[in-house]
Amino acid sequence: MPKLTKISILLTALLMLGACNTIHGIGRDVESVGDTVADEAKD
Repeated sequence: MPKLTKISILLTALLMLGACNTIHGIGRDVESVGDTVADEAKD
């Protein structure tokens, strides 16, 4: 396998892992906003 192909695969894998972490963080933020809205609605 050419060296450029190996580097491309590695970079793609790293970008995908970074995207997963970003999506997970957004999910936590949205959940936090939802909890806050629900708490305010109870008051």
